[in-house]
This record gives sequence, structure tokens and C-alpha cells, in this order.
Amino acid sequence: MDNKKGRRYEAVKWMMVFAIGVCTGLVGLFVDFFVRLFTQLKFGVVQASVEECSQKGCLALSLLELLGFNLTFVFFASLLVLIEPVAAGSGIPEIKCYLNGVKVPGIVRLRTLLCKVFGVLFSVAGGLFVGKEGPMIHSGAVVGAGLPQFQSISLRKIQFNFPYFRSDRDKRDFVSAGAAAGVAAAFGAPIGGTLFSLEEGSSFWNQGLTWKVLFCSMSATFTLNFFRSGIQFGSWGSFQLPGLLNFGEFKCSDSDKKCHLWTAMDLGFFVVMGVVGGLLGATFNCLNKRLAKYRMRNVHPKPKLVRVLESLLVSLVTTVVVFVASMVLGECRQMSSASQVGNDSFPLQVASEEVNSSIKTFFCPNETYNDMATLFFNPQESGILQLFHQDSTFSPVTLALFFVLYFMLACWTYGISVPSGLFVPSLLCGAAFGRLVANVLKSYIGLGHIYSGTFALIGAAAFLGGVVRMTISLTVILIESTNEITYGLPIMITLMVAKWTGDFFNKGIYDIHVGLRGVPLLEWETEVEMDKLRAGDIMEPNLTYVYPHTRIQSLVSILRTTVHHAFPVVTENRGNEKEFMKGNQLISNNIKYKKCSILTRAGEQRRRSQSMKSYPSSELRNVCDEHVTSEDPGEKEDLLQQMLERRYTPYPNLYPDQSPSEDWTMEERFRPLTFHGLILRSQLVTLLVRGVCYSESQSSASQPRLSYAEMAEDYPRYPDIHDLDLTLLNPRMIVDVTPYMNPAPFTVSPNTHVSQVFNLFRTMGLRHLPVVNAVGEIVGVITRHNLTHEFLQARLRQHYQTL
Repeated sequence: MDNKKGRRYEAVKWMMVFAIGVCTGLVGLFVDFFVRLFTQLKFGVVQASVEECSQKGCLALSLLELLGFNLTFVFFASLLVLIEPVAAGSGIPEIKCYLNGVKVPGIVRLRTLLCKVFGVLFSVAGGLFVGKEGPMIHSGAVVGAGLPQFQSISLRKIQFNFPYFRSDRDKRDFVSAGAAAGVAAAFGAPIGGTLFSLEEGSSFWNQGLTWKVLFCSMSATFTLNFFRSGIQFGSWGSFQLPGLLNFGEFKCSDSDKKCHLWTAMDLGFFVVMGVVGGLLGATFNCLNKRLAKYRMRNVHPKPKLVRVLESLLVSLVTTVVVFVASMVLGECRQMSSASQVGNDSFPLQVASEEVNSSIKTFFCPNETYNDMATLFFNPQESGILQLFHQDSTFSPVTLALFFVLYFMLACWTYGISVPSGLFVPSLLCGAAFGRLVANVLKSYIGLGHIYSGTFALIGAAAFLGGVVRMTISLTVILIESTNEITYGLPIMITLMVAKWTGDFFNKGIYDIHVGLRGVPLLEWETEVEMDKLRAGDIMEPNLTYVYPHTRIQSLVSILRTTVHHAFPVVTENRGNEKEFMKGNQLISNNIKYKKCSILTRAGEQRRRSQSMKSYPSSELRNVCDEHVTSEDPGEKEDLLQQMLERRYTPYPNLYPDQSPSEDWTMEERFRPLTFHGLILRSQLVTLLVRGVCYSESQSSASQPRLSYAEMAEDYPRYPDIHDLDLTLLNPRMIVDVTPYMNPAPFTVSPNTHVSQVFNLFRTMGLRHLPVVNAVGEIVGVITRHNLTHEFLQARLRQHYQTL
């Protein structure tokens, strides 16, 4: 690509990023509009029924009406997950895996997006304790992955010839931007979205990407803000509603001169709340992990209908608990006069209007309201606003009961087969805990100066931080949602303390779910102790390889009998040891090495076998034996001259009739192999599908050549080797893979420290890292599985045993 094309490519990238932001904002708008519509319809009918039945004594009828609405909505949400199982949950663990470099099947398909969007709409409207903010992140990521491709497997007939972004790296960058736009649209927090993408997701980041991701987040926030402000208030272009979840403005009433949002003395309470939030979060994660394991053992193997029944059961229990708690456990509290006074600033007025309109007076006389019904019988966002801004007191008993019920039901709900987010339930649960602390401090300890809304916010931050264990991004998201920069310090301290406390017991909820799926996720760095291991200790020495010129039958056999995604291209130097040996010296490119100081594949496998005691002793001869075969006088030529002559010869025409066999001895299986490059499975299959080969009687120059565009044409769904029609191929033909292989991949020496290997793998976004010894022989390959925490721990234990 020349500079002119490069600039065009960059310009198209910026346009794509803007389009992703706008589309994500519109997805958020769609979800929000219909959730509001369905919720207003449901609560309107049920509330009228309750008020009528409270005089006539037919409350069971009201409960049945509420059950009818909720079960219908949840049933639809579950059905959509049956169509596309990946749409279940929040999608954040899966997107985290994708950005970490692991492809989760179907995670960024159009069908997943549709099921996710409609599913979350129904599950939130169905009264389950789930949020729509988590699924927004997944939806944004799908938009980011699909939009720049201009094609979809669900809409095969619609084809555009769009030549850009046909690589995994570009796709991953766009998914980062989409996920950030999802956060920005959900919370009205563009900077928080950018930091979320950086902290939780991407392994591979650069400065240019930061700028694009922030631009994408801004586009999403302002698209959503523009349309929501226009639709709700009719004032187009006024930008009054930044995100789906808005915390309103925190402000002391003008009459109360002693009131401060927070003081230095409160920081001590905030630290304690952080500790408690961390403990509660760890408890939530532990219970949810046990539930998830139970589901994997007992629910998922059964017919799919069982998952729908489980979702309906959760909905049934939740609805009954909400209804009974609102009717029986609530207390009538006096409305404060402050809540009836309008405020000057427009957004604050909006927030206070919402707070006042969502007060429920079930079974309570005039000028009083039912505090439990006010929390339970409203959309969750209204409940959060009540706890943040309602000046009237909530009874401590009500808050404690609400917290316990909500905690248990939210824990049970996360993981059922509906699209569900965890942010809003955690915020609401934590806000109730914070408000409870404020009530206790005000009423029983006599601290009159404290502002309840601040404690509710800090409680929400503590609990959410204890569950998800995010720090940087969550701090900024909460500051942007409150529009109050003075909260920066208390929120940051609380989140740090909550994370440290929770990490002492278990991982964050998303990491737990990633671990349960067995995904090889790479952390940010390895433990210090791992540097006792070298690349030679963790690599896989048992290689499947191809030759520069290989027969079609051998290639098909290799591709059909293995699942590897890349293969080293090698030449066997069987005479190598004999040829380059003088006494116990191995000469290569004018440098002398001791034979026993060079790691070979056979030696490595033999050493490993000895430590495992799994091979017969006849195959375990010492690699550093002093015995060397006597040389013919004819071989005693100048070896350096031989090496220099051989250095520039083309790859030898090796095309074995058989691929490496299980019957080979260890010496045969681990012959010395000179490394020339790496070729991907997708490239080999493409070459076979397009008939790129030559016959034995011709030279390799007669083989047809494919351009880069032709090789990448089928991206991202390359043909499968099992779909190949073998009758069209002549098995004796030969494929020259050298023009298509990567001749200079990243490689490491067997003596490289594990931390260096890890950093190279993580920062360069690699999938395969060949280990090449001092004389250019490949001795093993390191993949993502060799760098997971569990694998490194096992290798370290083995290392200690062999010392």
C-alpha cells in the first residue's frame, strides 16, 4: 500500500467509526423507547387494578394481571435465546474474550444482535432484575464487527464489493470502538466507554485507536441524546438526556445551610463501605458461580425447553415477591415538602419530576407513600433516582428487606437464558445499602450533616465495584453519570477498596464466567515466580508441519487429522548432525556451539518424558552423549564453505507421500527441522480450493499465483477442509506454499524468560509463537493455551519436581 492509499484507508476508517457510533446510539434509542412503552403499559394497568382492588378486596386478580404481563415478556425473551444461545447474559464476558484474542463462535453475528436487542427489551419489561446497559455493550460490539464488513451470513444475498478491513486486527479495533460506544450510550459516558474498552477489553492498543474509540463513543452519546431529548421533550437539538441511565444532579436544598455533598470526615465511612461492598460483591460472585455450575450440570444438558421453564420460574418468583413485599412489607412514610418544590435548572427539574411521579401510595393515607412499593413497583432506573434524590426517609427495615430480597433474586437471575445486564441491579442493590448506612448514621448516631444521596451513590459504587472489579473505567462512568467532579475522590477510593477486598476472596463476575467456559484468557501480565520457567519449558514440541513443496494428499491428510490453525514450514536436515559435527562441536554460520547446549526437539521431548516416566527406557537415550559416529575422510572438507554455499539455495523439493505417523519412533518424529516460516490453515485450504499446484514433471514456477485480495476474499469465513470435493484434486500434485507463508514471523529462543514471551504474545496480538534454537531449527510452538495461568502453574510444579 502506498501513502496515498494509506491515507484513503485511514479516512474510510474514521467514517466507519462515526457510523458505528451513530448506529449504536440508535440501537440504544430503540431499546429505551420500547422498554418505556411496555413498562408504562404494564404498570399503568396493574396500578389502576391495585387501587381499585384495594377497596374491593380482589388483589389476587391484580397479581394475576402482573404475572400475565411478566411471564409473557420473559417467555419471548427466552425464545429468542433459544434461537441464538450466545445472546444470553450480558455478553460482556464474551466480548472480553473476543478483544483478548479468542474467537467465540457466533458472538458478533447479525442474528445475535437482533436476538440480544429484542430479548433485552422483553426481559427488562418482564420485571426481571436485569439491566439493559450490559447488553448495550455487546450490541455495540456486534455493530462494530459487522458494519465495516458490508456483508452478513444472515443476509447472504446482499453483497457489496467493499475491499477494506479484511483482517482480524481491523475487526478487533472496530469491536473495541463498538463496545466503548455501547458503554457511552448506556451511561452517557464517552470517556468512561473509552477507558472501559482499554481496561476490560483490548489486548492490543495504540494511540491512534484511543482517538478513534473516543470519537465513536462521542458519536453514540450525542446521537442518543439528540433523539431522546427530541422525542421526550419535543426540543430537538437541546441535548438534555445524555445516556439510558442518568443519575440526575446531586444538590443540597437551598434552605439547608449545614448540608454538604460530602466532607473529609465522611471518607472514613466510605472506606468502610468499600470493604463491606467488596465482601458483599465476593458473596454475590461466589453464590452466582455455584448456581452457574449447577446450571451447567443439571439444566444445560437437558432439552432446551427446560431453560425456558427455568426463566419462567424465576419470573414467577420475582413477580410474587415484588407484589407481596409491596403490599405487606412496606411502611407509610410522610412525604417531604421539599420534594414538591420545583427547581430552576431544567435537567434537575426533569429528575425531580421523575422522582415525584414514581412515588407509589398503595394502602397509604393522603400525604404519605408506601416506601417498599416505591422501590419495587417502578422501573429500576426510577428506583435508583428515588434512593439518590428522594428527601423523604425510607424506613431502615424497608431498606434492609429490599436489599436482601433484591440481592438474592438478582443473583439467581444472572445466568438464566435471557439477555440480562448486571450494572443496574448492582447499582440499585448498592444504593439501598448506602441509603441504609446514611439512615443509621443520621437516626442512631446523630450525624445530621450527611447527605443521603451521596451515601446511596457510594454504596452503589461499592457494591458494583465488588461484583465487577473494574476501577478506572467505573470511576469515570459514575462521575460522568452524576455530572459531579467533586465525587471523583470518594468514588475512586471506594472502588479501589472494594476491588482489593473482593480480590482477596475471588475474581470479578465476568472473569468467573469466562473461567467457567474454559476460555484461555490472557491476563495483563504473568506472576513474578513464572520467570523460573523458560520458553523451552512451556512450548509444545510435538509439531505438525508442512514442507515448502508438499503433495496434495499429504496436505489434505494433515488438515483433516489436526485442528491447528497454523503450521511451521520446514525442511528436514537429516544429515545435518553428521554433516556439521566435528568432535562435539556444531558449526553454524561461523559460530561454534557445544552440541549439548543446543536444545533439539528430540532432546526436549526426551527430557520431558523422563520427568513424566511415560516412555520405555530404550527411547530415552541422553541427548548429550559423547559418542559420535566416525566420519569418512571425504566429509572433512571446509564446513564453513559448505554452509555459505547452502545458505542461498532455494528450498529443497521435498514432498513426502506420508504425513508424520503415530508409528514413528521418537527419533523419527523429532528429526531436526530447519524453520522457514508459518502458513495458516485458512491459506492452505484456499490454495487447495482454488487448485494452486503443479505436477511433478513441471517446475514450481508453473504454479498459478493468487493475489492478496484473492486470498482474503472469503474472510472471515474461509472454506472448511471437510467441505472440499477431493474428486476434483489429483493427490499426486504438489503445492508450493513458499509465496504464501509468512517468512518472518516473531520467534523466540528456547531460553527466553516466560515474562518476555508473554509480553511479546500479548502486545503483538499473536496466535502462534515458534521457538527456534541457535542453529535455526524449530524446536516447538507456543500458543495461547501454553500461556494460561493454569498451564503455567502446572509447568512450574513440574519444574520444582525435576529440580
